[in-house]
Amino acid sequence: MSDRPTALVTGASRGIGAAIATALADTHDLLLGGRDEARLADLAAGFPSAQPWPVELTDESAVAAATAGIDRLDVLVHSAGIVRLGAVADLPASAWRESYEVNVVAVAELTRRLLPALRTAGGHVVLINSGAGLKASPRWGAYATTKFALRAFADVLRAEEPDLRVTSVHPGRTTTDMQREVREFEQGDFEPTRYLTPESVAGAVHAAITTPADAQVHEVVIRPRA
Repeated sequence: MSDRPTALVTGASRGIGAAIATALADTHDLLLGGRDEARLADLAAGFPSAQPWPVELTDESAVAAATAGIDRLDVLVHSAGIVRLGAVADLPASAWRESYEVNVVAVAELTRRLLPALRTAGGHVVLINSGAGLKASPRWGAYATTKFALRAFADVLRAEEPDLRVTSVHPGRTTTDMQREVREFEQGDFEPTRYLTPESVAGAVHAAITTPADAQVHEVVIRPRA
C-alpha cells in the first residue's frame, strides 16, 4: 500500500461494490471485501493499489482478526447485503434473522471494530441503503426493516462520532444480480435499461466522499430516470 488514503469496500466482488471500488481506485488504496476470493484477486490485479479482503462478515472472530491490523482507515463503504422477500405470513424466522445478521449486525460490528482506525483518519463511513429504507412495500418486510434500521444506525453513528462523516445512499432499482433475483421473485422481466447502472450509484458515492472537508453529505437518494 502507498501513502494514499485507504478505503475498505465490502461487497466489492460484484455490482455496486465493484463499481465503487473502480471509482475510488485512482485515488485510494483499496481493501476489497467479499466472499469470492478468486474474483477479489482478479479485481485487485486490475487496480493501481488494492488487496483482497475476503472475510465472512457474520463471523465475529474472523472480523476481529481481519481488522486487527488496520490502524488507519479513511473510507469504509458498506455495500454487502442480502435480500429476502416474502409476505409476513410466509417468511420464516430464519429469513428475518439472516437479513438482520448480514444487513445490520455485521455492519455495526465491522464499524465498531474499525472505529479506532476511522477516528485516526477522521474518516468517512458510507452505507449503501435502498429505496426500501425510505418506504416499505408489501412482501418487502424483512429487507425494508433492515434498511430502516441501517438508516437509524447511520444517524446514531453520525451523532456519536462527530469527527467522522457518515453518508446513507438510497439507490433505486439498479442493474445487479440482486435485482435479477428480485425480478424473478416478482415474476417480472429484468429490464436493465430501466434501472440505474452500478456506475451511476458509484458516482454518487464518489461525489459524497470527495465533498470538501467543511461539509458532509448525510443522505443521497438516487433514482432511475425511466
